[in-house]
Amino acid sequence: MAELKYDKKTGRLLFTKQMKKEYTILMPNMAPIHFKILEKVFNYYGYKSDLLDTTGPEIAQTGLKYVHNDTCYPALLVIGQFINALQSGKYDVHKVALMITQTGGGCRASNYIFLLRKALKKAGFEFVPVISLSFGMEHNSGFSLTLPLIRRFVGGLVYGDQLMLLSNQTKPYEVNKGESMALVD
Repeated sequence: MAELKYDKKTGRLLFTKQMKKEYTILMPNMAPIHFKILEKVFNYYGYKSDLLDTTGPEIAQTGLKYVHNDTCYPALLVIGQFINALQSGKYDVHKVALMITQTGGGCRASNYIFLLRKALKKAGFEFVPVISLSFGMEHNSGFSLTLPLIRRFVGGLVYGDQLMLLSNQTKPYEVNKGESMALVD
């Protein structure tokens, strides 16, 4: 089992090289078509990742339980989805990490990671590492964005855009409802 290591300056839990071998990285389902592709990219580069596919009112309710109700709705849903997954029993909570984007700009999205860590502590999961998917805002020895990974990542985003565009353009003309999305999946 990987040893828990903390950043000396900030006190945040780090995602280590040992964790890369043992842990599953959970990703929120913010853009389903794109994130399914990105999940495959991370797996290709040696990360064990899992895209959360849970939906429904319980996600929002879980988010509301652990995040202030004045928080923007996307953050509430992402945090609710993560905590719901940890509470579900589907994952070994001592062998998972959570990945969330961090923009670094003026948008509230830069604060999602801090809101997530606060919610994890409130829910009793402070031992679960959180990986910032950003360009240099936080460093973890077990996670790095290499140039080949970034190339595939960007390619996956472009490919995802094209699939989404084609799906959206063909849905109104489906003879059998759901066929467009079935082809995308």
